[in-house]
Parts: sequence; structure tokens; C-alpha cells
Amino acid sequence: MDIDTVEEQPFNLPSLPSSRRPIIAPVDDAHPFDLEGYIANYTGRTAIERLIHIVVTCPSIAPEAYQLAVQHIHQSRDPSLYQSLLSAYEQAGANAGVQLPSPYDLAQLDTKWMDETIAKNAADKSKLEVELKTYTNNMIKESIRMAQRDLGDFYRETGDYAASLRHYTKSREFCTTSQHVLDMCLSILELLIEQRNYSHLTTYVFKADAALDAAKAAANANNTSATAPVQSRKKTSSDREDVQSKLDFATALSHLGQGNYEKAAHHLLKVGSHKNLGDWVGKLVAPGDITIYTTLCALATFPRGSIKTKLLENSDFSLYIEQEPYIRDLIQAYLNSNFRTVLELLSRYSTRHYVDIHLAPHVHDLTNLIRNWAVVLYFQPFATIRLDRMSAAFGWSVEEVEQQVVQLIQSGHIQGRVDSQNKILQAKKTDPRAELFARATKAGNDIQAANRKLLLRMRL
Repeated sequence: MDIDTVEEQPFNLPSLPSSRRPIIAPVDDAHPFDLEGYIANYTGRTAIERLIHIVVTCPSIAPEAYQLAVQHIHQSRDPSLYQSLLSAYEQAGANAGVQLPSPYDLAQLDTKWMDETIAKNAADKSKLEVELKTYTNNMIKESIRMAQRDLGDFYRETGDYAASLRHYTKSREFCTTSQHVLDMCLSILELLIEQRNYSHLTTYVFKADAALDAAKAAANANNTSATAPVQSRKKTSSDREDVQSKLDFATALSHLGQGNYEKAAHHLLKVGSHKNLGDWVGKLVAPGDITIYTTLCALATFPRGSIKTKLLENSDFSLYIEQEPYIRDLIQAYLNSNFRTVLELLSRYSTRHYVDIHLAPHVHDLTNLIRNWAVVLYFQPFATIRLDRMSAAFGWSVEEVEQQVVQLIQSGHIQGRVDSQNKILQAKKTDPRAELFARATKAGNDIQAANRKLLLRMRL
């Protein structure tokens, strides 16, 4: 078989539209998933939101997820989440077409706890509003800012995101330092991530960047004094790095949510150690999530050389890989052109990918991109190859391979043609000398046209 040397180029296939049908992810021996181990990585509202998503996505473990969600709701300040949980449980049964156990037989919300929580929320709301009114009358800027912030935190905990955002943004008027502005932006970023409002994340990342630069300048001015202790300087520098990691993660999540997978991977690789994310770990994301986001986005868009240097040889990312052991096998199989293993691993752990609230809408597209990229990489060295050989390499039938290859030829990502009778894929033959003359002629015509325009301007 003839072999041509081909320089590998970055690959960007158009995303294929995801199915509009509800996603039903199986949980069995072929698709393992440890619910309790997974949800132990999260706290607060994030744990509840993820459990509600699991109830809808995995009907086979919906009763277990439902019971865990009720336990977490009892530790929150938002009883209204129970209604969302009940709706999700009913939807799970309808989507799967099965009769699930009655939710009231599994677990119910403690009515006494609910009444006490509602009363406590009303009392806290009145107290915070009175404090804000008092500080506003006294015109104490710092107290007003803190009161607005506390009301924003309260409404966020009780599930009123619109009111929370309103109070966070109002606190901006009373910020007196760059650090205050930065804290406000980080609070709003947390709120937007919980809402999964990806399009507005970059707006507040930009504002936080500006505030961070100003805060760094102020901190450097203070630390240059002879009286500033060395330990204080190191702590300030570490705090700034942690904030930058949070901003990089928020930017990556924004790109992921909008389908810009290559940019998402680049920003995720800037996050550094998960320790830099501070209180966001557990409250918003788990280290294993970052591992999966980065790997899938990188495999779908990066050249193979970049994957080796930026993932496997990256000391910071190697710590993330330990959180999800199968990720190392996935990357190694991809680099070794063992594409059948790659596809098997993607299928085996697809349930783990679908249960993630941020990744679930993109699993279908990312899997398609990785599969298409693998087919292109496999064919690149060959002038001709039999489809049955590709079938063995990918674990597909010959008909599936032919259909996949035809789609890539039609989209222009494989330059070749398929001999359907003999089941052979042939690369398109090109004449290098003719291509060189064509490029030279085009360059000459472009220069001539540019010179003609320049002479015309000189005459004018």
C-alpha cells in the first residue's frame, strides 16, 4: 500500500446538531456509574441541581437519586427545590416509559422543617432589608455595600436568582476599592455558573480582570514598602493566582457552553491545580469535571502533538488525570492510534459524561468530532485502504465505515473517493508541480492587482 507523508493540521469539523429527544443514559455493567461517590464531590445547591439532572437522565437510578436529593434539600434554605425534584421524577418515568416507584413512598419533605425554613427566610429577609434601609438613610457607603451583598447572598441561597443579581449589581455603586469590585464580580460569576448562563460570563470576567489588575497594582505598591512582611507578599500573590484561576475556569465554561471547544480547552489548561479554585471546588465544580471537560475538548480540536505536550506532559493537568483514571487510558489510546479503544472508552463512560449538567448538551457533538477526527487521522498516511481494514480498526461494520467516510468526503475533510464495488477508499491524486504553478500564478496576479491600485492612488 502506498504511503504519503502528510503534515498534521488542526482539525475543526462543524458540530453536528444534537438530538432533540431527551437523553436516557443507561447505568449497567457496560456503563458503570457510582452515584454516591459522584455526588459526594459536591455540596449545597450544586449537589441538588446535579441530582435533579441525574433523575431525568438516568431513570434506572432515579429512585436512589431522588432520595439523595431530598436529603440535600433538607440541608438547604430553598424548599421550592422539592417541586422541581418531583417534576423531574415524573418526567424521568415518562421519558423512559416505565412506572417508577411513587416518590412519596421513597421520601418526603419534612413539613415541620419546611415551615420553619420559610419562617426563618421571611425573618432574615425582613432583618436584612431593615439593615439596608438604615444604612441607606445614614449614607454609610461601606455598610450599604455589605448590606446589598448580604441580600444578594440571601436571595441566592433561597433560589431567587433575579433578586440576587439585582442586589449584587447595586453593590457596585458603593464599592470603594478594586478588591470590592472584584469580590462583587466573583459573586456574580458564581451566580451565573449556577444558572448556567454562559453567554454573560465573559462580561463579568472582563470586569473582574480589570479589577484584578487594579488590585494587583495597589497590592504591589503596599508590598514595596520596607515594612511589608515577606509572608504577606507571598499570601497576596497566591490570592491573586487563585482569583485568576477562577476567571480562567469561568471563561472556559462560557466557551464550552457556547460550543467553542478549542478555546474552552485552552482556558481550562490555564486553571492550574484544583487548589487554586478554592471554595469553587465542590460548590460549583469537582476536579474530575475539569479533567473530563479538558480532555474531550482537546481530543475534539487539538492536533495530536499538542495533546501529548499539553495534556500528558503537563504537570498541573497530571494531577487532574488522577481524579478520573480512565482519562489516561483514553489519551494514550488516542496518541497510539488505537481508535477502537478510544471509541469503546467514550461509550463505556458516556453515562458519566451525560450526568454532568454543563457537559451533557455537548457530549453528542464532542463524540462526533472525536470520531471524525480519528477517521481522518487514520486515513492520512494512506493513498488507498480497504474499508474492511478500517472496519476492524474502529469496530464498525463496513457499511458504517463507508457511510462515515462518505460524510467526511462530502464535508471536505477527506480528499478522496470511495470505490463502493471493491470497498476501497482512495486518496485524491494531486499534481504538486501543477499546484506550485497555480500558487505562483495567483501570487503574481495578486501583486499586479495591488500595484495597479497603488499607482491609481498615487495619481489621485
